[in-house]
Amino acid sequence: MSDRFLIPVDEHQVEEEIQRSRFITTLCHAPDPAAAQAFIARMRGQYEDATHNCWAYLAGPPGSSAFVGMSDDGEPHGTAGRPMLLVLTHSGIGEIAAVVTRYYGGTKLGKGGLVRAYSGGVQAALATLPTKEKITYTALEVVLPYSFVTQFKLLLTRFEGVIDEEHYELDAQYALRIPSPKIADFEQELDSLTNGAALVSKEEP
Repeated sequence: MSDRFLIPVDEHQVEEEIQRSRFITTLCHAPDPAAAQAFIARMRGQYEDATHNCWAYLAGPPGSSAFVGMSDDGEPHGTAGRPMLLVLTHSGIGEIAAVVTRYYGGTKLGKGGLVRAYSGGVQAALATLPTKEKITYTALEVVLPYSFVTQFKLLLTRFEGVIDEEHYELDAQYALRIPSPKIADFEQELDSLTNGAALVSKEEP
């Protein structure tokens, strides 16, 4: 599993008309399959009068296949859900769900046309989707002498550390988070910086 990757910031929607059919593509953050299914249910309710509400989701890191789902919702088999999922899988974005809502306009698109319409809708939405980086952190508690505080905070900045709590008693005490891939290097440099005087306890990511 990747420790950092892009995810959607918020719900995002684009719309286009293809041979008189109206296609509305909505993307949403889906950290797990339950969130994806809740989003899909909400879109179905919002567009309950639509001809189809086809969907796909990838509720994990980019390219993963552990938590995926798709549906053609009445369109010919393989013309909607699978092409949509294929686009999501290769987008470089994780934890994402897509619903493409179609209002039929009276002109049949054929299987190839449907594949292009559904995959193209997702591609168009992804092109303008606001994203942010998701980082997996590991929580640490660090206790160290006051003489190292200034250098310690510089070290934290370099390692993208986040301080959640700090207390100053006999020593300086910190509850903090470090990006998981950087933990080993951070601990090594902290030990070197303080000549082994820092006490570190680690929690699971």
